[in-house]
Amino acid sequence: MGGLGPGIGGFEILMIGIVALLVVGPKDLPLLMRKIGRVMAKARTMANEFRSSFDEMARQSELDELRKEVEALRTGQGMHPLGAEADAAFRDIRDDLNKPLEGPAAPPMLTGPEEWPDSAPVMAPRDPVVAEPAAEIVKTKARARPKSKAPGASIKTASGKSRPIRAKKVDL
Repeated sequence: MGGLGPGIGGFEILMIGIVALLVVGPKDLPLLMRKIGRVMAKARTMANEFRSSFDEMARQSELDELRKEVEALRTGQGMHPLGAEADAAFRDIRDDLNKPLEGPAAPPMLTGPEEWPDSAPVMAPRDPVVAEPAAEIVKTKARARPKSKAPGASIKTASGKSRPIRAKKVDL
């Protein structure tokens, strides 16, 4: 199924070309092919315009229907009343929402040891820790050296691996 359409294959196109060559002749065949190409281009253009205008009309009719629905909602047409019970429920909810708060605010929730005053504290409260800048922490950890500088001694790094101690002092 190749070629121009579902019913025309390669063999049929070849036969049409041979017949056109015999009927028109080799001299006028290029002119005929150009004219056929132009006619096909115009037909495609007209089909695309028709399709786009048809799509535009469909969109316009959908928009008209939506406009009618919106207008019906604005005027209240097509809406059914909910009833006296629903109106009363909505009125009660609105009154509760608009009612001012009465009395003191609720006490804050307790979290921690004061929540259970009769139990012993699990941990003693700690003093607030003064945070050191990150650069200072790095410098102090880098300068820390083990007390033993015996040959073959090693220290453990933060990753848990041990590394040998350098014999020379290196400034960082």
